[in-house]
Amino acid sequence: MTPYPTERIALFIDGANLYSAAKALNADLDFSRLLEMYRANGVLVRAYYFTAVIEGEEFSPIKPLVDWLDYNGFTVVTKPVKRFTDAQGHSRTKGNMDIEIAVDMLELAPRVDHVVLFSGDGDFRRLVQAVQAKGVRVTVVSTMKSQPPQIADELRRQADAFVELNDLLPEIGRPRTPGASPSARVFDQ
Repeated sequence: MTPYPTERIALFIDGANLYSAAKALNADLDFSRLLEMYRANGVLVRAYYFTAVIEGEEFSPIKPLVDWLDYNGFTVVTKPVKRFTDAQGHSRTKGNMDIEIAVDMLELAPRVDHVVLFSGDGDFRRLVQAVQAKGVRVTVVSTMKSQPPQIADELRRQADAFVELNDLLPEIGRPRTPGASPSARVFDQ
């Protein structure tokens, strides 16, 4: 769904989910070009990037990306990863950002015309429905062209429009660099 030139737009990027989708397409994303693309097509009110971070580590592969995004036009929302031991005694990490995305999207909804959600997480179907009830159009960006697809069918159906991430790669992507730092960490959810 193409935004109208005077439309107020907000981007909501589920970092771990978008990273998984881009990785499945064997691509890295150029977040600077992503911002430029949306600024050229409407009035970009806010661009949020949500990710969990591991605190206390000397080096975190997500830290350079978070710092760059924070200094280059994104509102970065982070929270610490929680460590726990599962029933089998395995150490696990959890860094789900769904509540933060939902709260920020609902709070901003009265001030925008169009929300673009970069996530394929089916848990967001009800959030999309609630934002639509406030008169906001919602576009979801993810991919069906990976195996398995990264978009939940119920989220794709609820959105006003679905944009295939693979179709955006000529504008906002670049081939994946072997051994490069990830653009987001993936955690068990």
